This record gives sequence, structure tokens and C-alpha cells, in this order.
Amino acid sequence: MNFQRSQLMKQFPKAIFGDLKAAANRAKAQGQTLIDLSLGSPDLPPHPLVRETLSTAAALPDSYGYTLGGIDAFHEAVARYYKRRVDVTLDPASEVLQTIGSQEGLVHLPLAFCNPGDIVLTTDPGYVAYEAGIRLAKAEAYYMPLTAEHHYLPDLNAIPPHIAQRATLLILNLPGNPVPAMPSLQYFNEVVAFAKKYNIIVLHDAAYSEFYFEGDAPMSFLQAEGAKDVGMETNSLSKSFSLAGARIAYLVGNADMLDVLRALKSNLDYGIFEPIQRAAVTALDHAEMITDTLRQTFKVRHTLLREGLTNLGWDVAPSSGGMFLYAKYPLQQFDDVAFAYHLIEQTGIVVVPGSAFGKNGAQHVRIALVQPESVLQEALERLQTLV
Repeated sequence: MNFQRSQLMKQFPKAIFGDLKAAANRAKAQGQTLIDLSLGSPDLPPHPLVRETLSTAAALPDSYGYTLGGIDAFHEAVARYYKRRVDVTLDPASEVLQTIGSQEGLVHLPLAFCNPGDIVLTTDPGYVAYEAGIRLAKAEAYYMPLTAEHHYLPDLNAIPPHIAQRATLLILNLPGNPVPAMPSLQYFNEVVAFAKKYNIIVLHDAAYSEFYFEGDAPMSFLQAEGAKDVGMETNSLSKSFSLAGARIAYLVGNADMLDVLRALKSNLDYGIFEPIQRAAVTALDHAEMITDTLRQTFKVRHTLLREGLTNLGWDVAPSSGGMFLYAKYPLQQFDDVAFAYHLIEQTGIVVVPGSAFGKNGAQHVRIALVQPESVLQEALERLQTLV
């Protein structure tokens, strides 16, 4: 049959992840033992309480109808979680919106607020879903570079006023992917002031908010005074609660903005399987117990790999959280894509080239902390042989 891709689809290049997987499989077929540090898919299983809730609810005969969105119990659990963890009060009925994983919400959100030609302020490097959503809405991306000089935080003062005046949306991700820069209340206060000055909607992607290794609480954009006036925060249960395959997340914040998204979603989906929502309620209500263990595990991994790479001559971006390391490798005669394939061939270690997340990621790689400590130690030993 003779057919063509739509003009819109021509804006979506093939992602590199599949090619990396194919290269890894070729190395495996030649006898190489792989260490996959590419995808940010948690290797830890969900807590037994969460799995038990899912199993019990799935056995009920009346669990299989359409939910048409988040059930009340889920919305209320999110509100309780925010009150306990960051002392932010949410109205479960109007200030919480469930999404089918955070990526679904991230990709669809620009459709709700951006007209063709509008500017979206996003980071470079940045998570690939942001770019996809901007292209889907036919908006224009303005890239805020993440640099060591500015502690890998977007420099709002560097945005030209004529760009800010055309912008409708600002996307932040702290701690981030691929760069795990940490937020502060002072920085979020600056974001609120910037958004109010230029009438810009803010979306903070808090997918890694529970991955902090210093202090005693995660940081929420909604903790900043006036944050609800200008924007929203999204988070998923994929990372913090090891429910990546379950695809359940939420947006919280400005009720009027969420109502627009609620209307969009009513035309796109019929909600998430209720047993998954019940399991999510259990996870959120036991967050302290579950995420304390998560942080202890990832802090050890983070320290081991960061110190080990530094000793091997890698330039690792400073971080005190997140589930990735972002680093400049020592063999700079390779561009980052070539280096990723060279790494697979020589060591069997799979990482993601930084340029997959934007041009400013060139000559860097993203490394996911998704293997046990012993495997990460073996990875460091293999890297000692890299030439």
C-alpha cells in the first residue's frame, strides 16, 4: 500500500533508545555481558503493601469498568501526601488531576494552552517529552541552556524581554532529567515573580522530588508563595514508588488550568484501571516508609558512581539528588553518540548520549542509577579498561 507520513509526524525523529538497544543486543550476541544504565526504569519492585492492594483489587469482579478519570480516593490521597510532605493544601476535587503517567500529561499540556507560533520556554538539555508536546501543539521552543556557571538552573534573567512577552508556558524539571540540579525555595520564588511579570503559565515536573540525599523533605514548586496563581506541578508514581509500568501520575495546582486539561482529557481517554488507582492510594499513604528506603538505596549508588567516575577523570555535574548522573567523559575525541556506541562495544555498558536531550548535552552522557551497588562497582572496573 502506498502511504505517506503526515507533515506533523515528520517533526518527530526516531529516538536513539531503540538504536542503543540494538547495539547492546549485538554486543550481547558476541558474548558481552551488558550493564544497562540507560533507561530510568526503577529496578526496585513496588512495596509489598502496594502489590497486595493491586492484587486484591484486581480480583474483585466489579473492578473492570471505565473510571473516566481519577477516583475520589486517589485525589484525596494526593492531597494528603502534599499536606504531609510539603505542607501544601490542595482541594482534591479541583486542584488534583490524574494523568496516565506523567508523559501523557506533559505531551498533551501544550495543546491546552498554546496556539501555533506561541513560545514555550524549556531547557536544553531537557526531557524529550517536552519537545514532543511543543511540536504537537505547533508552538515554538525557546531553549534555556543549563550550564555549570548557573548551577544547571535556567537563567530567567537571560531570557530576552521580547521572548518572554511572547511566551505562554515555562517548563521546569528540578531535580532534572538528564541534569539532576536541585531547586530551592528562593529560585521558585523567582520563577513565580517572572511568571507574574510576563503572564506565563508554569509547569514544574517533579518526577524526581523524592530523590534527594540531603535535608529532610522533598521540594515542591507549590511551596513558593503565589505558585498556584501561575501554574501547576506534575508528578508520577513511576520513579518514587516503582510503578513505571502502571502508568499513573497527577497534575496539581491552579484549579482553572486543571479544568482546561480536564476538558481535554475527557476527549482523549477513559481513565486508569481502578486497581492501579487503589494501589497508588496505598503508595501515597505510606510514602514516608517507602521513599526512605528508596533514598537510602539511591544515595549509596549515587555516591559510589559519582566518586568512582570522578576518580577515573570524568567531569560529573554536582548533584545531591535525582536518579541520574550527568557527566562529561574523558575521551573527548568521540562525540557523545559515537562514545555511547564505543562504550557498548568495549565494556558492555549502556548509557544515553547527552545530545539526545538537546544540543547543549553534546559531549556528555546520562547515566541511570538503576542497578545494584555491586553492578555499579563492576561498571567502574570495566571503565578502567576503556581506551
